[in-house]
This record gives sequence, structure tokens and C-alpha cells, in this order.
Amino acid sequence: MYLLGIDIGTSSIKVSVVDAGTRKSVASVQFPEEETEIKSIQPGWAEQSPADWWHNTQQAILKLNACNLFNPKDIKAIGIAYQMHGLVVVDSDQNVLRDSIIWCDSRAVDSGAAAFDGIGHQNCLKNLLNSPGNFTASKLAWVKNNEAHIYDRIHKIMLPGDFIAMKLTGEITTSISALSEGIFWDFGKDEISAEVMNYYDLDRNFIPEVKPLFSEHGYLKEGIARLLGLSAGIPVSYKSGDQPNNALSLNVLKPGEVAATAGTSGVIYGVSDELTYDPQSRVNTFAHVTYAKEKKHTGVLLCINGTGSMYRWARDQFAAKTSYAELNQLASTSPIGSKGLMVLPFGNGAERMLNNQYTGAQFIGIDLNTHKQADIFRAVQEGIAFAFHYGLDIMRENGMKPKVIRAGRANLFLSDLFAQTFVDVTGIPLELYENDGSVGAALGAGIGAKIFNSPEDAFADHEIQKYLEPKNAEVYEKVYQDWKQILNKTLNK
Repeated sequence: MYLLGIDIGTSSIKVSVVDAGTRKSVASVQFPEEETEIKSIQPGWAEQSPADWWHNTQQAILKLNACNLFNPKDIKAIGIAYQMHGLVVVDSDQNVLRDSIIWCDSRAVDSGAAAFDGIGHQNCLKNLLNSPGNFTASKLAWVKNNEAHIYDRIHKIMLPGDFIAMKLTGEITTSISALSEGIFWDFGKDEISAEVMNYYDLDRNFIPEVKPLFSEHGYLKEGIARLLGLSAGIPVSYKSGDQPNNALSLNVLKPGEVAATAGTSGVIYGVSDELTYDPQSRVNTFAHVTYAKEKKHTGVLLCINGTGSMYRWARDQFAAKTSYAELNQLASTSPIGSKGLMVLPFGNGAERMLNNQYTGAQFIGIDLNTHKQADIFRAVQEGIAFAFHYGLDIMRENGMKPKVIRAGRANLFLSDLFAQTFVDVTGIPLELYENDGSVGAALGAGIGAKIFNSPEDAFADHEIQKYLEPKNAEVYEKVYQDWKQILNKTLNK
């Protein structure tokens, strides 16, 4: 018996098949091989085509089947993880009305700030656990105020994973976790926020049917099953945003446990059993995958927009034909501190942890006679690690004090240099695992389809692949303080 996991990433679609008996991945592929474009019609805007996600999902599944390592007809459930906060709007015939306004788009920052004032800061923080910011509700309000001809045709709104589930099953559903990440959920009343809907004058009918996250969100349509070589009628039994799903894939389920990822964006995600919030909304609290009205597990999320995207940009500009593995090896030849070269990696939209300011990515201290390629790429990795340190300090202010962090061996954590730098800069030990988002989505499908007895049962054989402890924490603390001083000057602090 097999489980299919689909991870709708910003850069590509990754799919995995997991053996339900062993809980191990049988095969994984991604499509396309090259990173998917983010459309930026204006500075600070970021959009992608849902049609492209769907095309790439189909191609990824067909590519996975072609591995011939499993019988696709033996797949019994499908799970979906997806880039968070994106807005997909469809009409009554399930036609997409515009490109998705994705997570790193900044156009709704001002309207979100106005809503924060209009609803009331304390009211928002107490009930929404966040400022409306530039999350999905604010993106929808932007469409209402700027594209009335589109807004008037909307039948339902969705997040990216809901859209892929719709294409597979024809059904449109959501969950408390999904609504919370869009800032549609009132934690105080445990219902859709009337205050957000009323303030923005949004149509309540746009919200899909709310179902438990681990449940059947529809069944694979016969025509799609035939196209993809799968069995008709199997359930989509799990949908989650990529960061709660990453936490699930790392068995981060209990209060106090913490996960990290460093893909296009960088995230630290800690589980809490309290309805906590940051007074400045620099970190955000959403309903975790295990959230229930009787067990209110939340996920406290720190997001850095420019991590993998920063490293990719640097590669494209300075070493376009060099592989990431070669770049990591090259960077390791530069000393700690990159000979004084420093990088602010904040060039992918407004950063919530910087109070929604946009500094742009910056290289500081370039010496034309000293700095080489190796120094550039080490400085980028160090700058990303420093951004994690800065964000962790905010999380500590809000009561999150991780003793160890778990991460998958993927993206930047494939770099031994970055992994050790992350540990040295943050001062927190790191556990590395082989699981990734698509594997987590597959296991989530098994939980939702009741193939596993519980989330804990799904991760019964979870094994640490590598454990790292700080080695150069004192040296890096001095470099970090110099970096932080530069950032504070940029932010006019």
C-alpha cells in the first residue's frame, strides 16, 4: 500500500510515494528541474499561475510513475502541502479568474496596516493572533478594491493546495489551519472572523466548506485518475501549508518542539499550546496541523523571505554555470566572517520580522582587491544564518526557547557549511532528517485516511541522520553583532 504526497513549492512541484508499511519514501521527483518564475509586474508584487502549478503537478506525477518502482494503482490516499498565504480565486465553473497573488507579494501591506488600526491592535492580536498584514484576507481585499470586475465573478477563494485538490477531485474545501494562515480565523470564538470579513466587506460565501485537516477533502475523479495512471475514488485526505507540514514531516507535534527550513524562504516554526502573539506581529501564530477546539496547538512562525532565493540570485549573477554543491565547497574555503564582507538577504518583498519594511538585499564592505567568489557565497550563507539569529531573538522575546531544532536535509541544509554556520550563529543544536515536504504530505494522507492510528504512529521509525552542535559560537557572535548594527542602521533604529 502506497501514499502519494504533493508539495506545491514556489520553485517547483515535488512529489513522493511512501510505503505505508515502512513509512519510507519509495521514489521522489520534482518538476520542472529549473526553478519556476515569480511574476513581478510591479516592484513588491509576486504572482504565479495556478494553471502552471496544475500542469507541473501532472507532469511530476507522470515522471514519478515512470520510475517503475511502484504500482501507481496501489496508491490509496493523496496528501498535499503548499506554499502558504497565496490567493486563488475561481468562478462558479471553477475557472481561475487571475494569477495567484503569492506569499511574498507586498501590495496589501498598507491595507493590512489600516485593518490593524481599524479593527484595533489588541483586538486583532487577542483574537486573530496576528495583524491582518499582507496575508490572504488582505490580498482578497486588494482585489475587491482594485479589480472589481474580477471580485464580482468570484465564487470561492482558495489557497494553492486547495486549488490542486479541486483539480484532482472537483471539490473545494478548507480547514481551520488554512483559514488561520489567511487571517480569517477568530481563535477567541473558534469561528470565521466576523470582524475581518466585516471590516473588509468580504462575502462570507467565498469561504469553502470547513473540514478537519486530517479528513477526506474529495475523491480522485475518474478522468484525472485515468490521465495520471492512478485509481479513481482514492481520497485527498490531507492538506496543509508548507511550514506546518514541514513540522509534521519532522515529527514536530508537541509544545516546545521546533522545526526549521531554508528553501525559497527561511522559516523557524515552534509548536505551542498557548494562544500567543507578538505585539508587533513580527512572528505569526497559526493553527498547527494538530489544532482542535479541545487541544489548541498553534505554530509560531518566523519567516525570512530571502534565503534560498538570495542564494539562487547570487549564483545566477556570479557563477551561473556552477552547481550548488560546487558553490558550497567553494564557500567553505573562505574564513569565518568572509573577510569582512556582509550580506543583508532581504530582497524578496517586505519582511514581517522587520515590521514589514523592505530593505532590499545588500552587500556591505566589498573590497575589490580582497574579495573573491568564495567570500561572496560564504557571506550570503552567513547573512542568511544571521537573519535566522535575528528572528530567533524575536521568538525568544515571545517565550519560544528551543533547546534543539529539527530540519530536513534539503535546500540550504544540504550544505554542510550552512548547517554548521546555522548552528554556530544561533547557538542551538540541530537534528537533520531525510524527510521532506512531499514525504510529510504522503504521511499526512495516511493519517487522514486512517491508515495510521495517529500522527505519532506515522513517525514511529523517525531517525536522526545527523546531529550538529555549536563549534564557533563565540567567534560568530562578534560577527553577528557587527551585522546586526548594519541592519539596525538600515532600519533607522
